[in-house]
Amino acid sequence: MEKELWRQLIHASGVFIVVLSYFLPPTLLLILCVAIVVFVQLVFRLDHSYNIPFFSTILKHTKRKEDEKGFIYFFIGIIITLYFFQFNMAIANAAILILLFGDSASTLIGKRFGKIKLPFQSHKTFEGSLAFLMVGIMVSLTQLPIIPALVGALAGTLTEAYSPIDDNVPIPLVSAFVMSTVIYIL
Repeated sequence: MEKELWRQLIHASGVFIVVLSYFLPPTLLLILCVAIVVFVQLVFRLDHSYNIPFFSTILKHTKRKEDEKGFIYFFIGIIITLYFFQFNMAIANAAILILLFGDSASTLIGKRFGKIKLPFQSHKTFEGSLAFLMVGIMVSLTQLPIIPALVGALAGTLTEAYSPIDDNVPIPLVSAFVMSTVIYIL
C-alpha cells in the first residue's frame, strides 16, 4: 500500500499543469507536457541499465512491475484534453483535476477500504468509485459551476470504473466533453 500511496502522490502532483495554465498559453503548456513525456520515457529506458540519481530512487519506490506505460497514458490524456479543450481552460483544468485527484482517491480508497465490487467489474469497488465522485466534484468546483462539475465528475467516475483501456486517457476527455456539452446546452 505504501508504494501505491507514493504513486498516487506523484499522480496528484500533476496539479502543476493546472497551475501553469494560469501563466502559460495553451500551446506552450502542450509543448511542456510533450517534453515531459519524452524526458520521462528517456529516464525509464536509461533506468533499466543505469542508476540515475534521484529518478532511479523514485522509480524503485513507485513503478509497478507490469506497468511502465501508465505515466505515458497519463500525459497523453492530459495533452489530448488540453489540445481539444484549450478554447475553455476552465473545462480543461476541471477535467485534468478530476483525473489527477479523482483517480488517485479511487485507487487509494478502493484498495484500502473497498469491499463492494462494482457490477461487471471484479477489480473495481463501489467505495473507490464513490471516493472518485466526491473528490472529482470538489476539485472541479474550483473551476466550474456546480452542474457541470457534478456531471463531469460523474462522467469521470463511470469512465474510470468501466473503461476498457487505460483510464488515464479517457477520464479527462470524457469529463471535458460532458462538461462542455452541459455548459453549452445551459
